[in-house]
Amino acid sequence: MRNNRGYQPRVEKKDEHRINNFIRVPEVRLVGDNVEPGVIKTSEALKLADQLELDLVEISPNAEPPVCKIMDYKKFVYMQKKREKELKAKSTQIVVKEIRFGPQTDEHDYDFKRKNAEKFLKEGSKLKAFVFFKGRSIIYKEQGQILLLRLAQDLEEYGKVEAMPVLEGKRMIMFISPKKKASK
Repeated sequence: MRNNRGYQPRVEKKDEHRINNFIRVPEVRLVGDNVEPGVIKTSEALKLADQLELDLVEISPNAEPPVCKIMDYKKFVYMQKKREKELKAKSTQIVVKEIRFGPQTDEHDYDFKRKNAEKFLKEGSKLKAFVFFKGRSIIYKEQGQILLLRLAQDLEEYGKVEAMPVLEGKRMIMFISPKKKASK
């Protein structure tokens, strides 16, 4: 809900699991390390959790009866967040950098763009090189293809060609991926 200044109040994220007195079923299936597994009354499971000074946490609410476990809930949530953070850190973002040429790009411009492409590949980014054909310049398709193949040959030690030059509409596109991971 927004007020007249556009401020949107922060909504607290609801807990994913029901714990302790929020479990509203008569019976639960109890599992865990420090308890005997089986179906018992929720009130008994709560007493048992209280004796162990831990929380009764509903693990699988859709089961019949719901599956609960006695554990330290705060520690469980902390470990879960830590695990998610580690997974996120391990996953890599693939960055695609683009370099655009014309079918009759000058030598100086080509060298400048080749150096940039080299830098991108050294950083570990994927490279999308394309020749853009304006108007009637489409008749120079061969020149565009030669330009891209020359670029691929010049960047051979930094990356490998993932896809050979392909004409898509008014663009001839080629992808080059880095040979090794950039060290940071």
